[in-house]
Amino acid sequence: MFALDPEKAHDVTLSKLAFASKRPFLTSQINRFFGKHVPDLPVTCMGINFRHPVGLAAGLDKDARALPAFSAMGFSGVEMGTVTPKPQPGNPKPRMFRLLEDQALINRMGFNSGGVDEFLSNIKKTETSAVAGINVGKNAATPIEDAHFDYVSAMQRVYSHADYIAINISSPNTKSLRDLQNESFLDDLLLRIKTSQKKCEKVHKRYVPIALKVAPDLEPSEIEVIAELVISHQFDAVITTNTTVARPDSLQSKHAAQVGGLSGAPVKDLSTECIRQFYRLLKGRVQIIGVGGIKDADDAWEKMLAGADYVQVYSQFIYQGPSMIGDIVKGLNAKVQSHGFNDLSTALTALRKT
Repeated sequence: MFALDPEKAHDVTLSKLAFASKRPFLTSQINRFFGKHVPDLPVTCMGINFRHPVGLAAGLDKDARALPAFSAMGFSGVEMGTVTPKPQPGNPKPRMFRLLEDQALINRMGFNSGGVDEFLSNIKKTETSAVAGINVGKNAATPIEDAHFDYVSAMQRVYSHADYIAINISSPNTKSLRDLQNESFLDDLLLRIKTSQKKCEKVHKRYVPIALKVAPDLEPSEIEVIAELVISHQFDAVITTNTTVARPDSLQSKHAAQVGGLSGAPVKDLSTECIRQFYRLLKGRVQIIGVGGIKDADDAWEKMLAGADYVQVYSQFIYQGPSMIGDIVKGLNAKVQSHGFNDLSTALTALRKT
């Protein structure tokens, strides 16, 4: 697969996983080789009980084609999307680049999406034991001042099929999207989303938590504003973080100067510091999902000590494959035991105070 163009490799792999997802025998074989070797390490985030704290971040399964296969690999949660209300092709190709020497990726996909109708058609056909997260975004053609219409529309459509919904306002690959993180837009956007959530709760008679996905390229003053707003609007979680537009001097790959969002190992410290700042301000009132550069149990543990209640992987999963899920969970369990605790939540509560 690494001999292929990155996006071509992604498409081929996802097609095979989509094929397997429709065939219980194949998903059972995936589970046999990978999922069954992932131990339980229960954690609760957003009021959802996850069997362990490692999930798949959004971006890999944009159209909900392979949820059963990813679940069979052992992920406790799979965040699908970003899905936009209407279909759109995304940015021109090439738009995905491997930075092999840096264990990283750069993408400028631009919310390529089959749209909500295709997404729902796919997800209605699936059965899974993993928690299903759905990440929603705005269409590129929608003016930034009208973005709330897209988010509310997408949220209303996917609500009944989601265990939680992520609001993506932090991709660097849709023009002006990150402006939604500014207080002038964000307060109104979160109010409209929360109001819509309450209406959906009444209609569907179930509460679906909402998380806000933010960028790692935030100033401390911006983090303070976002933290204050997610508390005041009673959001359930902040997903920290998306890809970065920064380019560390340590990058060695020939693709380092490509335009787009950088993910993988070089983002690890940046995202962890962002988690730490949010945790200091949120103080547990809004939970944190940590994403960015996690390659092993040490990285996941570092993010959880910084304040993350749950973690997600993406780029390192591309490089390492499904076995990393079990390796991380086993490693986290070993750390919990080594500190004299029987469960992860108790260990984190105690150790964060020290």
